[in-house]
Parts: sequence; structure tokens; C-alpha cells
Amino acid sequence: GHHTVCDTLRRTNFDPGGFAEFVRLPAINVDRGVYPIPDEVSFEEATFTEPLACVLRGLRMARMQPSDSVLVIGSGISGILYIALARALGAGRIAATDLVDYRLDMAKRFGAEHVFKADEYTPDALRDVNDGRLADLVVVCTGATDAVKQALKSVERGGTIMLFAPTDPGVEIPIRIADLFWKNDITITTSYAGSPADHMAAMELIRTRRVPVAEMITHRFGLADAGKGFKLVAEAKESLKVIIEPQR
Repeated sequence: GHHTVCDTLRRTNFDPGGFAEFVRLPAINVDRGVYPIPDEVSFEEATFTEPLACVLRGLRMARMQPSDSVLVIGSGISGILYIALARALGAGRIAATDLVDYRLDMAKRFGAEHVFKADEYTPDALRDVNDGRLADLVVVCTGATDAVKQALKSVERGGTIMLFAPTDPGVEIPIRIADLFWKNDITITTSYAGSPADHMAAMELIRTRRVPVAEMITHRFGLADAGKGFKLVAEAKESLKVIIEPQR
């Protein structure tokens, strides 16, 4: 029942991979991992199905409740999807951080009430805009060590930290067990990928426009310029979702 740690998921692959005209799939992936795109959903919008499914599972694993306050650390495409979905599911006050002003503007556009430059953020700044409280849920959407440390200091008693982005291999972060767990009952959890049910639910969220994914597309390139698209994404500055259009 724990789909995302299934051996089949880790053993099967698409051959030869992305951006090929045709791909070869194991039969089990065709049977359980192919979803029809509704007529109301464009191909571009459908590209959000997998990342939104991952985010949907993340909020489910974090047990976010309506009216919970949420802090999203890192406002790239995953962070923006967390903000938009949390807003759609009835979260309370939503705040976000990032190093890039462009992405902070996007965070506001898609549902964050308060944004902070990541290198200037403090837990006291969050308290100032959240009725003196820290966040019920902190979602870490960057692998930076400092982001994880910020999360540990930004979660309210009884709250949850979702570690959605991995750190570099071998990174170790000290945790004060007594202060976080025994004394304040903090939950730290992770989430990887999404189940078939998550993908179908994500497609429905896209179809009904509850999460306005089309508005998150910032750039489009033809196949010949795919390298420019990858460069934009790698720079992690003034882009959000980059679409490659092979038909161009």
C-alpha cells in the first residue's frame, strides 16, 4: 500500500527516456501508470500532473488541516505548487521564502500572503505576521542546509516539517531530540513521488482549475532550443515552469 517505496517503481524505467519521439514502457507501467488526459486539459497543463501529484501526496503525508498556517521555504515550481494547493485546500495564513525576488512575486501571485527574502528571514518575522505564532506546517522545497535549519526553528509546537527536497548526499544536520520531539511534539516527515490515486486527483485539480497551473508557465521553447530551457531552469532565477514544444 506504500506505492512510492515499491520495488517495482525503482526497478522499472522508460526507455530511452525523456524527449524521445517514442518510448518503451514495461507492461506494468502501462497498466498502472498511464492516465487519459481529459478534453478540458491541454498537453501543457497535463505536464503538471506528476509534480502536482507529488505535492498532493506531500500535503497528505503532512496531514495539513484547513486553517493551518503554512510556511514554504523555497519558491521554485514545487514551492509554488505547494502554495497554490494549500490555498485551494483551505490553509490559513501562507508565507514563503526565497532568495530571488521574481519567485517571491510568484509566491504572492499564487496564494502566499507574506513573503521573505531567505537570507533575511527570521522566525520572529513569521511571528510578526502570524498572530505571534510559528507555522503549523513548514514545507522545505530546497536542499540547502540552512533551509532545514530554518524549518526546525519555524515550526509551532505540535506542528509538522515536510522535507520535500533532498540535501546533497552525506549531509548531516544535528537535531535536538528533547526540544523538538519530547518537549514540543514536532513531526518531521518526507514524501517522494505520488501514487496512482494522487495522479488522478492531481489531474482533476487541473481539470477543474482549482490549481491554475497554466498561469505558472513562464517560458516555451522548441526542441532545437531545449538547451536554453534547461539553462533557465538551472539558473533558478526568472523562470518557473519551462515548456519544450517539439512541434515547433
